[in-house]
Amino acid sequence: MHLDLPPDKRYYSIGELAKAFNVNASLIRFWDKEFDILQPKKNAKGNRMFTPEDVKNLQLIFHLVKERGFTLEGAKTHLREGQKKTLHKFEVISKLESIKAQLSNIKNAL
Repeated sequence: MHLDLPPDKRYYSIGELAKAFNVNASLIRFWDKEFDILQPKKNAKGNRMFTPEDVKNLQLIFHLVKERGFTLEGAKTHLREGQKKTLHKFEVISKLESIKAQLSNIKNAL
């Protein structure tokens, strides 16, 4: 899943992430409460500010729950048992999808 987020930011607001994932901010807030893997900082106003690492973890949660159909408990178990392996596979898949999109753009430009 490719997200349309500026790559050079240190923190992303919940609104930016909700838009990028095409979900309600309430879902991201809910996942933040449910998954300890997410550790957003809170600013002075109490707003969640997500790091690029949080974004990767959100992508992984989104993949497991929305794309693969895991229950929340199933996703939590999966993350606990094989987090590094799952994250590595997910990163490889994401990179391949990005390369495919770039190749498609090149093909269309020809």
